[in-house]
Amino acid sequence: MKPSSLIIVRHGRTAYNAQGLLQGRVDNPLDAVGEQQAAVLGDHIAPLLDGQAVIMSSPLLRARSTAAALAERTGIEIVIDERWIELSYGVYDGVPQGEVPADVWARWRDDPHFAPDQGETLAQVQKRVSQACEELLESLQGRTAVIVSHVSPIKSAVAWALGVDVGVSWRTHLDTASMTRITLTSRGPVLRSFNELPAGLR
Repeated sequence: MKPSSLIIVRHGRTAYNAQGLLQGRVDNPLDAVGEQQAAVLGDHIAPLLDGQAVIMSSPLLRARSTAAALAERTGIEIVIDERWIELSYGVYDGVPQGEVPADVWARWRDDPHFAPDQGETLAQVQKRVSQACEELLESLQGRTAVIVSHVSPIKSAVAWALGVDVGVSWRTHLDTASMTRITLTSRGPVLRSFNELPAGLR
C-alpha cells in the first residue's frame, strides 16, 4: 500500500491579513486576492487527487471558502473539523500585531502554556492538532487528505511530524495560500515540504 499523505493548506488572504491584524477566531471572508489564491490552489491541487481523497477544513469562513474552490473542482465533500481552527488570541483578536505589548509576545515565545486573557495556549493547539493527525495516520490507509487551516495549527502539525516542541513555530513562516506536505509512512510522519506556493502565486 502506498503511504498516506497530508496536504495542509493555509487559507487565502483576508483584509485582516493585508492589514497586519491578528485574526484568530475573527470570522472574516477572503478578500479579492484571497479568492484568486483559492482558485489557483484549486487548479493546482485538484489534479493530485482521486475519488478516495478527503478534503477537511477549519470551521472558519476563510478556510471553508478556500476549501470550497477545491471541492468545486473535484466533487469531494468538505469535512469540517473543529480541531483545525486557528489559535484564539483572546483580547488580542483583531489587534494590529505591532500594538501587542512586547512582554506579551515574550511570554508567548517563552511559554507554550501561556494564554492571553480569553485566549488559547500553543500547547492546547498542539494537543488538538496532534490528535487530529494521529487519527488521520490510522484512518487514511494510503489516501490523501487536504486540510485547509491556519498558521498555528499548520505549524503544530509540522512540530508533530518532526517530533519537536511546538516552540519551533516561532522560527518558521507561512504565507497565505501556502501548502505544507506530510507523508504518513509505516515509520511515522515525514515532512516533505513547508510553505510551498503554486507557480501562479510565487
